[in-house]
Amino acid sequence: MDISQLIESIESCHQAITVRLAVDLKLFDAIVKRTSESEDGKARVHQLAEDVKADPKLVGRIMKALVPLNILKQDASDTFSTTQFTASYVSTSWMSGAVIFFTHMFLFVAQLPAYFEQKGWKNPDDIEDSPFNFVLKSKRGYFDYMSSKPYYQDAFDTVMASPYRRDEKSWLDFFPVQEKLQVQSPSEVVLVDVGGGRGKDLQAFRERFPNLPGRLVLQDLSYVTETADLPNEIESQVHNFFDEQPVKGAKAYYLRTVLHDWPDKQAVEILSRLREAMAPGSLLLIHEKAMPETNIPWMAAIGDMTMMTAFAAAERTKNEWEILLNKAGLKLSGFWKPEGSSAQQQVIIEGAVH
Repeated sequence: MDISQLIESIESCHQAITVRLAVDLKLFDAIVKRTSESEDGKARVHQLAEDVKADPKLVGRIMKALVPLNILKQDASDTFSTTQFTASYVSTSWMSGAVIFFTHMFLFVAQLPAYFEQKGWKNPDDIEDSPFNFVLKSKRGYFDYMSSKPYYQDAFDTVMASPYRRDEKSWLDFFPVQEKLQVQSPSEVVLVDVGGGRGKDLQAFRERFPNLPGRLVLQDLSYVTETADLPNEIESQVHNFFDEQPVKGAKAYYLRTVLHDWPDKQAVEILSRLREAMAPGSLLLIHEKAMPETNIPWMAAIGDMTMMTAFAAAERTKNEWEILLNKAGLKLSGFWKPEGSSAQQQVIIEGAVH
């Protein structure tokens, strides 16, 4: 990385915050509406300022700063038109949710130097003493905090259900579903999606394997399951994964990007609740990244830093996953990944009862 690339990387937060300001103002919604209704396909600053109820001078400054990002095109000092990227940031788009979610994290990442100076440069491993807690000056957890902030909670849920979270190759393509996930009766539970959000993975599972027998159960906290629009064949169940698992002896318990949000202590607790519910033939399917031991790509490193900041947690290597399973009384029984996978590609870590 040369000096110009370094400066560009350092200053990228300014660009992201500029986009965030426009998202918060719903400025993109106003621009798309104005340009679609105007005869010349252009929008004027004073019109947009009226639409979003903001100072015209401020609106103009934000819009000018979006031009170098190719999100807007400037036709005159106070006149703008859209580019192919403008509509991607309207309030109904998952991209606007991503902007809100990731820029919100800046607040906490920016305080990492102060956090480590005070903590003696110790790797965070306490969920109640994370950099996030340091900024809030509270032991309150990230998810508890988010549940009290609807704006950020909705952005988080939108990102979790977005194409950004969907790998290029679905786990259903490289994990032997029909070989591994067979039950004797349609009344048996074939798959429990633990902490499964709005149920996108179970819906994809049923669409891919409509004739595979067995019940599908989605579990998450009430404020998440209430927003899930599920077909009748998927059961919804309010459940905290630190509590006793109510579904006993399911064929498989599936955790997608759950455990990277927790330090080892809490991750072992979550896994232990599942082990207690598993029958001898049950499987645990952990859908996460398995970080390489060397040469971590930049985006994977950012993900690891985000886990450290918000949760005092981490992305784990294959070896670290195996150690974690053993701590919970489970064994690594399979490791499945798509052909040519990278550190950005998630894998399936298969666990079973010892």
